[in-house]
Amino acid sequence: MSLKRMLIGQPIETVQEKHERLSKVTGLAIFSSDNLSSVAYATEEILLALMVAGTALLNYALFIAIAIAALLAIIAISYFQTIHAYPTGGGSYIVAKDNLGTVSGLVAGAALLIDYVLTVAVSITAGIAAVTSAVPSLYEHRVLLCLIAIVILMLGNLRGLREAGKLFALPTYFFIFSLLGLIGVGLFKAFTGAVAPAPLPPITAAVSYVPLLVVLRAFASGCAAVTGIEAVSNGVSAFKPPEARNASMTLLIMAALLGIMFVGTSFLADHFNIIPVENQTVLSLLAATIFSKGVIYYLIQAATALILILAANTSFQDFPRLSSVMAADGFMPRQLGSRGDRLVFSNGIIILGGFAAVLVIVFGGDTHRLIPLYAVGVFLAITLSQAGMVKHWLSNREKHWRRNILINGLGAFTTTIVVIIIVWSKFRDGAWIVVLAIPLIVYLTMQVKRHYDSIARQLSLEGEAPQAEFSHHSVIIPVSGVQRAVVGAVRYAKVLSDDVTAVYVCFDPAATAKVREKWEQYGMGVPLLVLDSPYRSVIEPLMEYIEGVREIHPDGVITVILPEFVPQRWWHHLLHNQTALLIKGILLFKKGVVATSVPLHLRA
Repeated sequence: MSLKRMLIGQPIETVQEKHERLSKVTGLAIFSSDNLSSVAYATEEILLALMVAGTALLNYALFIAIAIAALLAIIAISYFQTIHAYPTGGGSYIVAKDNLGTVSGLVAGAALLIDYVLTVAVSITAGIAAVTSAVPSLYEHRVLLCLIAIVILMLGNLRGLREAGKLFALPTYFFIFSLLGLIGVGLFKAFTGAVAPAPLPPITAAVSYVPLLVVLRAFASGCAAVTGIEAVSNGVSAFKPPEARNASMTLLIMAALLGIMFVGTSFLADHFNIIPVENQTVLSLLAATIFSKGVIYYLIQAATALILILAANTSFQDFPRLSSVMAADGFMPRQLGSRGDRLVFSNGIIILGGFAAVLVIVFGGDTHRLIPLYAVGVFLAITLSQAGMVKHWLSNREKHWRRNILINGLGAFTTTIVVIIIVWSKFRDGAWIVVLAIPLIVYLTMQVKRHYDSIARQLSLEGEAPQAEFSHHSVIIPVSGVQRAVVGAVRYAKVLSDDVTAVYVCFDPAATAKVREKWEQYGMGVPLLVLDSPYRSVIEPLMEYIEGVREIHPDGVITVILPEFVPQRWWHHLLHNQTALLIKGILLFKKGVVATSVPLHLRA
């Protein structure tokens, strides 16, 4: 507990929850890091996809970036509508479930959960890629660096929402001002001719290619820039009052910043003929072209690495929040709906970190291997959310409902096309994993719901007649010898019932004789039954005896009292066998049997 307090701080009272909420300034830092960080790799992904055709199609990169910025504007306006329609939190799961049905909601929820895990993995690996671009000697250690970054983010978010905002606000704004400065200086040097564009090197194109297919593939890759746009609508309740207004303003600011930075970096990359090279990101090459490799270059690389790593922070906010909502509906384990000491959903944070760490290890910390899995889930969730909003306006016909249908309908239409393009173009590269994972997660969530519903029916007392008392109470005390813990258990057992039996499993006749002798003195009149065990097992003879007692008293109850001594130091437990723990685990699944521990606390 001392280590826990040192790492995540002292517990926060529930009544302090309203003071843990975010302002627009900290909210932008928390929820925009994922969205804004995509500037660091989205342009690069477009160029990599276009390079299949050599240099022939590279001039399309800027037009693709502008098309994606237009898509961003449509989605941002659509989510602006969603936030005001669902001021308590209009995540895709809630909107789709309320308007399109449970299955649609679960599809949206599953898609987002997958996307949040991928966001952590992609952001962390991209951030470490920025570090290794500046310091190539660290490239061999990229997986270890990724895992360290995940652990740091987990601990930061376990400390609470407000502390996470304070901790991660400075790097986010550092990146924003660094990128705007890069774009501003880059545009100045581009239009004044202070830096001449580099000549395009000869790049061998694929033997045959279809230009339209290459451009569509590049568009699908660049759509990674839009991921994270839904984060604000999922976390409306995290903002200070008025929640909807603060969240919607944060969303618009975030979308505007992303549009400016994405189109700006794409224009500069196009103007200066920047082409991705191995172990060097496009942003790194662009910064080196504009500023040379001096102090400003390394500052931009540092800002990029920080924002990419912190981009995962958005998922550490939204994954636990979405999991808790789905848990409240019975579709996820209930433990995910409980807040921890610092008023955050600690279990969700830890699970997210674990899944992301597995992905980083499996894919070797390589951003480009993870990118094809990315964006499928988020665009599917956005599509379902916008379609749900169309149904919402049609059903409720609130003020300006016709205009709102047009906005959300356009959003649903455009993102549907994007989903089709992304799945089609990236299916063989890894998107098939996500396509298969979504229905699998939907199936598992429905099984969880079915399980909880079954338990609720079985536990319900409705229509149940009062139960009669047990006809008999048998108490059994397994003993390994005669000592203080056993004597304490015997004293307790005699209070519970008149039918008490101590059971000793015999391995050695000489040792058994000594136990019998001491039992005559300390057994307090409780009979001692000795069970033979030719195969040196304690468990099997004991369980056979318990089953025999159940057959004699089928309508009775059996209490198995386990004498246990409890060492003061945690590591002392490693020096003793855990037979009592094993017995309790087995008895848990035996009907009509209750296991009770009687502890004896030892001194150090």
